Formats: sequence, structure tokens, C-alpha cells
Amino acid sequence: MLTYLVYEKQQKLKIMMKMQGLKDGPYWMISYGYFFVLSVVYMTFFVIFGSLIGLNFFRVNNYGIQIVFFFVYINLQIAFAFFVASFFSSVKIATVIGYIYVFGSGLLGAFLFRFFIEDINFSRGWILVMEIVPGFSLYRGLYELGQYAFSGNAMGATGMMWENLKDPINGMRDILIVMTVEWALMLVLAFYLDQVSSIGGSVGNPLLFFRCLQKKYAPPLQSSFVQQNHKVAVDMEKADVAQERHVVEQLLMDSNANQAIICDNLRKVYPGKDGNPDKLAVRGLSLALPKGQCFGMLGPNGAGKTSFISMMVGLTKPTSGTAYAHGMDIRMDMDDIYTNMGVCPQHDLLWETLTGKEHLFFYARLKNLKGAALVKAVNDSLKSVTLFHGGVGDKQVGKYSGGMKRRLSVAISLIGDPKVVYMDEPSTGLDPASRNNLWNIVKEAKRNRAIILTTHSMEEAEVLCDRLGIFVDGEFQCLGNPKELKARYGGAYIFTVTTPPEQESEIEQLVHRLSPSANKIYNLSGTQKFELPKQEVRIADVFHAVERAKSRLSIHAWGLVDTTLEDVFIKVAKGAPVFNDVA
Repeated sequence: MLTYLVYEKQQKLKIMMKMQGLKDGPYWMISYGYFFVLSVVYMTFFVIFGSLIGLNFFRVNNYGIQIVFFFVYINLQIAFAFFVASFFSSVKIATVIGYIYVFGSGLLGAFLFRFFIEDINFSRGWILVMEIVPGFSLYRGLYELGQYAFSGNAMGATGMMWENLKDPINGMRDILIVMTVEWALMLVLAFYLDQVSSIGGSVGNPLLFFRCLQKKYAPPLQSSFVQQNHKVAVDMEKADVAQERHVVEQLLMDSNANQAIICDNLRKVYPGKDGNPDKLAVRGLSLALPKGQCFGMLGPNGAGKTSFISMMVGLTKPTSGTAYAHGMDIRMDMDDIYTNMGVCPQHDLLWETLTGKEHLFFYARLKNLKGAALVKAVNDSLKSVTLFHGGVGDKQVGKYSGGMKRRLSVAISLIGDPKVVYMDEPSTGLDPASRNNLWNIVKEAKRNRAIILTTHSMEEAEVLCDRLGIFVDGEFQCLGNPKELKARYGGAYIFTVTTPPEQESEIEQLVHRLSPSANKIYNLSGTQKFELPKQEVRIADVFHAVERAKSRLSIHAWGLVDTTLEDVFIKVAKGAPVFNDVA
């Protein structure tokens, strides 16, 4: 049980299930019921076979007492497994500690605990304290049943009966009381720890169970500019970013605003460790995204994209500000948001032993699909990602290639028609044909939903995204569609030429004769890249100059292209101010 629970945590499968709409109540009920049924079946066969082979331990003692004892212990053990699983995130460590506990409690029970039980001078109160450990409770119960079975068989009488629970020397009643109370307490503690350590939870929030009251009396939809003392300085913001912030403020004032996603001054600060300053990962992000639009986030590693997505999907809570998905607040309504949200994580979160079809059936049921609609949705999803034909959908995911797993993750994010979808580098690891097919799926899917996509592929961003935001050091540096960004930050040709390193200076002189305002943006081992303002050069002049230069210079390769999105990204990222404070 412990290994199973920790495995789902380690592989982030539980998080994935919750983000796809599985609520805590059903998860706990199903998991608890699964373990309970397995344990009851095991214990039933254990008692039946023990009785059939004539073991007096089972035959002499009252079966009702045995059933009650094993029933209570089974529930205690399940609750204990949930409780202990809260402290582990590694299956290997949990397995080792679990075996140490099982063997340790068994050995201590046999050699030490038994000595205390049989010592009439040892305090009964301390024995009760020791029985708080579930392993010792089990041993004490088996010890009492064994003693009554032995004495009953020796005297030709019955073993432990209900009336024997009143005997002063009989500890079974105390054991049942201790285990029942501990079962209830352990279950409550396990649920509490699971909540404070799960997505969106906060370990520092001792009033976790009163969040429903916070939700009930939450303030109406309005700008956090009014609610918060902290205001983001906007003096240095680019016009397009400032305009987006203004649009968000206007939308929040409009009760009839119909936007799929509204981010209002989102801010995330991670506390510094070991004397290091706090890290401001997201600096007052504001964004409005209507249905039918795909928004792409571009940015270097460490820019804060993952922190932003983590807040939007409930993995972490914003330090200040908030966001709304179809009018639902990410601070208060994540359980409701999950039912209309799809997520394609950066790393595939899948069960290795389940088939692709079983994955889709499971997640489609979480989206309330049933009957013929369920089967059609699953088959259509498998066909859309080319996992339907050839029995691929019926193979275990552990036998899939990396690209097949990626396509399945995309299909999972779109199953059930979610209204908001987050995709983190969806085409990673795909071959060109599969990537183009995936792009067609995303373009078709965005018609009825809003999609936020993060990617390092400029080609993918240009093909899929209606709008782009270049995100550097926790904030947007620019916003717009790909054509607008290239026009705004382009306005130049990119001239690339490769020569021997000793001829670099001559090439640079040639370029400046063509365009006095040319700017060198790249230089490595003889390969140079220049920006040539379009108003200063003609393409024909560049061609003629290069052809003439070939007679005296060793030009291995050269090219002249219009500004690409990658050039825009590099230019914006390099020119972005870097902040080191969190004020």
C-alpha cells in the first residue's frame, strides 16, 4: 500500500489526475476501497484456510471476535499507510523504511513486547502506550488469541468468547479501543497532511479546513490593484505590455466580460534559503486571453514561465494578485477549474502498465463522458494522434516510444473538451511528420478553447500562436502576434557570412560600406552575423558586393534573410533589464 501511494506521488500521477478533474473525495474513497477489498480477501482466505487445516488458533476462538479484530486492524493499517505516505516522495526510500518497520515491529513484538506483557510488575499503562504502534497492536491481539486458543485446547474448552473480553487479564478490549481511536485519528491526520502538501496547498496554513469559509465569503471579481497595497511599477513597461495591463483592468471592471483567462497582476516570490535573497519569479503579470486563441510564452530558461504555469494549474499559489479561468478564481476555485481544464506537462505523466486507450478512458470519465460518447471521444483522440491503427492504443504505455508517449499526453490534455488547456513544450521529441500532425491537432482544438503554450521552438510558436509574449526575468518584455513582433523589432535584414578567422575584419569593413549603421550580433570562428537596416541597403547591392569580394576573400558560405522570430527573441531577451531585488 505504501509503495503504491508513494509511486503515484513520485511519478506525479496524483497531481495529473487532480489537474484533469479528479477530486480528493473520490480519490480517497477509491484508493481506500481498493486496499480494503484486497486486505479483506487476503484475511478471509487466511482465516478459512487456517480453519480448514485444523489450526486451533482459528477454530477454538470465536469467529466474531476474529472478524472484528482483523477488520479494525485492516482499516488502521490502511490509514497508517496513507499517513506515512505523506512523508515520502521516493518509492525506494519508502520501501526500505516500510520493510524496516514491518520486520522491526515483528522482532520487537516477539522478543521485547512479549516480555513486557508477561511481566506482571510492568505497568499496564505503558503497554497501552506501546500499543499505539500498529505493529504492536497486531502482535498483542494475536498473542491474546493464541493464549486463549492454547488454554482452551489444553482443557478441552472454548477459546476467546465475547464474555472473555471482560476478564481483567484479557487485553483484547483495550486493543480494539486503541486501534479504533487510532484509526480515526490517523485517517484525519493523513487527509490533513495530504491537503497541506498537495497542489495549491500551503504547509503554513493551519486553518486548512476553513478554506471553504474563505471561498464562501470571497470578494467579488475585481481588480487586485484596488485590493492590494503592493502595486507594480509600470513606468518602464513597453507600450504593448502596459496596454495589456490596462485591458485587464477594464475587463475586471466589466461584470459581463467574457474572457477565457484573465491574469491580474500575478506575482510569485520564492523565499531565499541559506541567507540568499528572495527570488522574484513572476513580477506582476497581467494578461487577457479570449476563447479561440492560442497564446505562446517564449523565454530563456529561468525566466519564470514554469512558475507562471504552476500558479495557473494550481501547483503553487500566487504571492499576490490572482487569475481567473472563465470567471473562477485560481486562489479559491481550483477544484471547479480542474473540471474544465486540460494539461499537457513538459514530462509525460503516465502509468507504464496501462494502455493508451485505458489512459484516455480514465481521463474521459473524469470529464463526465459516458456510453457511446465516451467510446467515440477515446477513438477520435487515438486517431487524431495516430495511435489508433495497428493496435497501438491497446499496448502498454511502457512499450511506447518517447514520441508516442508525447502524443498520448497531448490527447489526454484535449479529451473531454476542456475550455482551458495548458501545453508545456508539446512537440518535444517528435519527428517532423508527427510534429506537423500535432500542430494541426492544436490548431483545430483552439477553435473552441483557450490555449496557453510554452515552447523553445520559434517555428512552433509562429505556426500555432495567435499572440506571443516574450518573458524575461519574470515579466513580459513584449506582446503581439508574430508578424507584429517581427515588424516592430525587425526592420532589418540578417546577413550571415563565413570566412577564415583572419578575414573577419575585411568582411566587417565590407558590411559597413554597404550599411554604415550595420550591427554585428554574432561572431564565432569566422562566422559573423550582421543586422542591416532595410532603409540603408538593397538586396541587389549585397549580392553584387559579395560576388566582387569572392575574388579576393575566401567566402565559404553566406546568406541574407529577413528578420526571423528567433532574431526577435534574441534581441528582446538581450535588451531586457535584469532585476535583482524583490521590492
